[in-house]
Amino acid sequence: MSKMKTIKAFRDLLAFLTIIPVGKTDDFVITSAEAIFLFPLIGGFIGLMGGLYFLGCNFLISHILEFINKSIISIPTDFLSKFLPAVMTLAFLLVLTGLQHFDGLVDLGNAIGIGNMKDRRAVAHAWVVTYKGALLAIFIEFLAVLGIFFLDAQTVFGAIIASEVAAKLAMVTISWIGKPTHTGLGSVFLETAKNNRNIIAYFLAFLIMFPFLGLMGSWIIITSTILGFLMEKVGKIVFGGVSGDMIGATNEIGRAIILIFIAGVSIL
Repeated sequence: MSKMKTIKAFRDLLAFLTIIPVGKTDDFVITSAEAIFLFPLIGGFIGLMGGLYFLGCNFLISHILEFINKSIISIPTDFLSKFLPAVMTLAFLLVLTGLQHFDGLVDLGNAIGIGNMKDRRAVAHAWVVTYKGALLAIFIEFLAVLGIFFLDAQTVFGAIIASEVAAKLAMVTISWIGKPTHTGLGSVFLETAKNNRNIIAYFLAFLIMFPFLGLMGSWIIITSTILGFLMEKVGKIVFGGVSGDMIGATNEIGRAIILIFIAGVSIL
């Protein structure tokens, strides 16, 4: 990539994956597909912002709760000083990404359990939230909060970064191997994303994670890759292929699974 093309790719990727007002070109979707191997870098940036946000929330809330506990009323500071920053950090990440991946998770939940594939596709595109969509979204995001909650102070910053990198890597995997559900902008994205350069994404993911988690990053990459393959199978069963909703849902599920995975390893 030339210097100008690289700058354009990063700008379009930020516009594609976040709500950061960096400006975007008319063909930003195609540019994002061509540069999908850089998704882990954007994930690292999102994770860095999320990690810093968590540290700031943790510092402020701990001091506020300590003041309340000493001056006003006795409250469970140990629990709240971990739980509140976890919830606030997840909310920050969801807002930063424009809730577009969260919307895909809800749409997947909406479609699960509907007998006819045509109806499943229709409900996924409708502006509705069924109880199944709400339950799936709440469950997955609760797992993410739980993962952050149980992480120790030494690991949480790197874990938040790694979870975003791994989530984006899972998006690379499902986009690379998936077949589109229908002809349109989504199918153009998936066809453009099928490039052997995507192997670079796995090396980038490891390089970003290694300083924080060491060789555990290898297991996270394996887990993320397996998730991408599994979500492609789910997409084929539910929608007959991969859609934007499936790619978005993969991001949310990937984040939650990796946070739980790292928390579990840390506890053990």
